[in-house]
Amino acid sequence: MTRDTDRTGPPPDLVALLDAADRLPGAEELRALSYGLLGAAPGTSVVDVGCGAGRAVAELAERGVRAVGVDPSERMIAVARGRWPRADFRIAGAYELPLPDASVDGYRADKVFHVLAEPERALAEARRVLVPGGRIVLTGQDWDTFVVDSDDPALTRTIVHARADLIVGPRAARRYRNLLLDARFGEVTIEVRTGVFTGPVMLPLLTGLAEGACSTGAVTRARTDRWVAEQRARAEADRLFLALPMFVAAATAPG
Repeated sequence: MTRDTDRTGPPPDLVALLDAADRLPGAEELRALSYGLLGAAPGTSVVDVGCGAGRAVAELAERGVRAVGVDPSERMIAVARGRWPRADFRIAGAYELPLPDASVDGYRADKVFHVLAEPERALAEARRVLVPGGRIVLTGQDWDTFVVDSDDPALTRTIVHARADLIVGPRAARRYRNLLLDARFGEVTIEVRTGVFTGPVMLPLLTGLAEGACSTGAVTRARTDRWVAEQRARAEADRLFLALPMFVAAATAPG
């Protein structure tokens, strides 16, 4: 999902990046966990906020759920409609959902809240559309907690933190519990599922981290290139290591 105030659409490679993320080891299991926490049973209704290319909406529909996918990007919604023509996709951001009050049983937002400048406003909107006792599930990574093995740990810390500073809400995931409590949701739970990656599949992500840090001026071009070269050599020698914690929070709307 792009920033909810941006209707110009995703960068050209975002769909490919989302597709790659959906194919990562553990991604399918993480989606299934979110569906279970939602109580997504046949006949229930769920809104998937920041639905991207629509995979979760399609999977929920296969479970007999009345699923609606919303995303602020017209191009992303066009991709989703092209892939899943029978599903319900709508152009909208997290602050103004095109749904009546108390109209859905579940609210799902996967890798969304880190792009929101006002997460509290999004949660107020979630409360509005959820039925009393409805379920909310938030999933995402904390951009300060990429764990990368490197010969230069100080440089790695600089890269991770500089890249995080480019995100609107890089630490939103660690705030999930308190945000939900402050929004008066109940029965709040949170767990962490950590993906461990040791092959070349995550080289584009690591390269992106380094290039982002370089763009801020926090790291020179020469140091960026050396770090990327080291990670590429590690991947080729089966010595790459990345651990990526994913935070999953769930709660119940007030009755």
